Amino acid sequence: MATTYFFYDLETSGLNPRDDRIMQFAGIRTDADFNIIGEPYNLLVALNDDTLPSPSALMVTGITPQKTVSDGYTESQFAKIFIEEICSPDTILLGYNNIRFDDEFIRALLWRNFYDPYEWSYKDNRSRWDMLDVVRLTRALRPENIKWPTVNGVAVNKLELISKINNLEHTKAHDALSDVEALIAVTKLIAKTNNRLFNYLLKMRNKKEIMNLVNVKNPKPFVYASGRYDAEYNKTTVAYPIAMADYDNMFVYDLRYNPENWINKSNDEIIEILQTPFLERDKQYTHIPVKKIQPNRAPAVAPIGVLEQNDGWNKIKIKLNDIENNIKILKQNPDFIDRIAKILLKKPDFTPQADAESKLYDGFINNQDKLRSEVVRNLDQNQIKQYTPEFEDSRLKQIYPRYKARNYPNALSSDERIEYDEYRKNRLNRQLPGFLKDLTEQSKITNLSSDQKYVLEELNLWMESILPDSDI
Repeated sequence: MATTYFFYDLETSGLNPRDDRIMQFAGIRTDADFNIIGEPYNLLVALNDDTLPSPSALMVTGITPQKTVSDGYTESQFAKIFIEEICSPDTILLGYNNIRFDDEFIRALLWRNFYDPYEWSYKDNRSRWDMLDVVRLTRALRPENIKWPTVNGVAVNKLELISKINNLEHTKAHDALSDVEALIAVTKLIAKTNNRLFNYLLKMRNKKEIMNLVNVKNPKPFVYASGRYDAEYNKTTVAYPIAMADYDNMFVYDLRYNPENWINKSNDEIIEILQTPFLERDKQYTHIPVKKIQPNRAPAVAPIGVLEQNDGWNKIKIKLNDIENNIKILKQNPDFIDRIAKILLKKPDFTPQADAESKLYDGFINNQDKLRSEVVRNLDQNQIKQYTPEFEDSRLKQIYPRYKARNYPNALSSDERIEYDEYRKNRLNRQLPGFLKDLTEQSKITNLSSDQKYVLEELNLWMESILPDSDI
C-alpha cells in the first residue's frame, strides 16, 4: 500500500493535554507528492460539562463551547473516526509542533475513551513526524531560496509568518483547517527547495535511524535542532551523547559551551540550577547545557559532516576546534557526566497526577484490560447500562463511569451519578479561579471585535450553565 501523509492540526480549550480538551480537528491526506486525496476533515468535538475552557485561547480561535456541543461529535465518536478512518496503514501523521502538543492531546483523548493511546502512531507501518523541527534545521543549514521571518531582529518560525513572507495561502491563522493548508504549502516549499535534506529527515523519523546516529556506546558529535536551543543560532547546535536516560532516551551535551563552567559545581549547585523556575531566572542565570533526546519523537538531527557544506559552521556560529576541545574535557571528566545523569534521572518528566484520566503515563494496561476496553467502546446505550467490566487496572475503573456519563448519561446507576457529579464539581471548582481571572482580563481589553465580545458572552453563559448551583 502506498505511503500517504496526513497533515493535521487541533484547536483546544487550553494548553494542558491532561486537563484541556480538543475542540476542533482538521486534517488533509496527500500522496507522497502532496496531491490531496479525498475530502478534508474539519470536525468540532463537543466540550463536556466538566470543562471550563481558557478564555484567552478561545479569543484566538473564536470557537465557543456551545458551537462544539451543537455541531460537534462526542469524544468517543471522534475517537472512532480518528482510529478507523484517519489512521489507515502506511500513514505518516504530521503537524507543526504536533509531537509536543497535538499528539499529546490525541493520546489523552484516546485514553479517556478506551482506545490504545499509542498504536495509532506506529502500528501497521504508521509513523509520525513534526515539521517544526524540519523547519528549524532547514532554516539553520539550508536557508537559501526560502524567505525567513524575524520579529524585532529575532528569528521566529511561526507558521503564519513563514506562509505570509513566502506568499503562501493562509487565510485564517489559528483556524485548524487553514493551518493545515498552510502547513502543506510550507512542506511542499521545503521539499522543493531542499529535497535532499527533506528526504533525509523524513527517513530519520525512524527511531532506529536516530539511534544509529546518536549512540552513547559509540558517541559522536551530531547536528541537532531543538526548541530548547538559542534563537540566535537558529535553534541549532552540535550535541554529544553522554549517558543513557530512561527507556531508549539519551542525555546529550551542547558542545557550544565549555564544560569547565560546570564541572566543579557541587551536586547541590547543579540541582539548584536545574530547579530554578523559568520566571525566576535572571540575567546571571546560566543553564546547564544538557538535555534529553527522545528517538521516538523524530528529532531533527544530522551527521556533523553537513556543516562542511554551504558554510554550515558559520551559519550556526560554532567552531570545530571548540567542539573537539569540549569533547576532550567531557572525556576527561566522567564523574561530571555520571553526576549530571544521576541528578537528571531523579528529576521526573511529569508532575505526579492523582486523577486517573491524567495518569496515562503511569504504565501500560495488560492484554486482558485491552480486550475489556474494546468491549466497552463497542457497547450501545442499552448494553452499557447492564455491563460492568472487571478491569484490573484501577485507572480504567475510575475512568469508566465518566465515559458512561459523557456518552450515555441515562445509563448511569444512581451511585455512578453521585460519583460523577462529585468529580465534576471538584474539577470545575479547581478550574474556576483561573477561568474567572482570565475572563476578567480578556474583558478589559479595549477595541474588542464583535466576534470577541460574542465569545466572552458565550463563555459567561457556559460557566453559568455547567457550574453546580451552589458555585454560581
